[in-house]
Amino acid sequence: MKLRRLATLTLAVLGGAGLIALAQQGPKSGSSETVARPRKKDGDQPQMADEPRVDAPGEQKKVPSKFSKKGRSDLPEGLATFRTDTTTVTVDVSVLDNKSRFIPNIPRGNFRVLEDGVPQQVSTFAMGEAPMTVAMVIEFSNLFQSYWSWGWMETLQASYGFLETLKPEDYVAVVAYDLRPEILSDFSTDKRAAYEAMQRLRIAAYSESNLYDALVDTAERMQDIEGRKAIVLIASGIDTFSKLTFDKTRRALQTAGVPIYAIGIMQYIREIMDARGGLGAIARLDFLQADNQMRTFAKETGGQSFFPRFQGEFPGIFGMIQQSLRNQYSLAFQPSNQAKDGKYRKLKVELVNPSTNEPLRIVDEKNKPIKYTINAKQGYNAPREVE
Repeated sequence: MKLRRLATLTLAVLGGAGLIALAQQGPKSGSSETVARPRKKDGDQPQMADEPRVDAPGEQKKVPSKFSKKGRSDLPEGLATFRTDTTTVTVDVSVLDNKSRFIPNIPRGNFRVLEDGVPQQVSTFAMGEAPMTVAMVIEFSNLFQSYWSWGWMETLQASYGFLETLKPEDYVAVVAYDLRPEILSDFSTDKRAAYEAMQRLRIAAYSESNLYDALVDTAERMQDIEGRKAIVLIASGIDTFSKLTFDKTRRALQTAGVPIYAIGIMQYIREIMDARGGLGAIARLDFLQADNQMRTFAKETGGQSFFPRFQGEFPGIFGMIQQSLRNQYSLAFQPSNQAKDGKYRKLKVELVNPSTNEPLRIVDEKNKPIKYTINAKQGYNAPREVE
């Protein structure tokens, strides 16, 4: 469901920098190549009760490969991927505790993968820490990022803050969008290129904010990248004029299989305005819908969504994204349903005790039960027979 443009909002923030104008603006366009990378060593966190440790895979040589939007070159071996072919489906899984920390050393036998409700036989299993390939997709329209507005400052704080958490071996690209997405810097381990790209986020051009088009364009460009990959979305979540609908965007993102980690902006300013009665019923509903859209995109692609209200929350959010993405289990199986019908297949990953078939109980170092979350993509499109 489309969200229409919001009216310009202006208010005074107590103790702040005076008037903060939430105006209207936009982007750019372009195309890109993408690069792949491999995996590294183990992390460590809370242990499971009465379960053996899982040996980490050995460190592998980095073999970069470039991909275009339509095709790919020879792929490096031994890398986790969301890609599927005619016989094998591979799923990356993160298991996080109630503090969003990665839980390592869960044995292979405790994972169960269901496809359309049918248990599948896991054929390969690995766990490890790896470099990341991240596309930062940043809303930069005149809708909320007017120069020196709160939205502009919060966007830059979140964007620069995340860049500073990346390791030297991580690949990063910067994509800004308003009316169209523009690739400000392509995938590279050279963080200077990303910082230089961020310097262009000064004056927004258009008042449109076409989130759906930007997300799908980026995800489709990344779908053939091997290894740990993700889109970090920094946006209000509002879409004003995309060519794609919400439902078409969901299907495209599910097919591409790139996890989305969404960081919502303007929570703080919205709460202030709402408390003072200045937000308005229509704007409130638009923002609520925008938040739900970001949650949906993140959940259905195996990512996470965050809605910080204070600047001090950003470091913790960046840490959660790193924990979830950098440390993962890689599961592969051959589907019992080998029909090449191109249909969408639902996936569900569970942790079970194989002797009782009950949900797996995980405890911390004090032998207290841990509530955990399993992040994995929720489906894929089966291959289609070519006639």
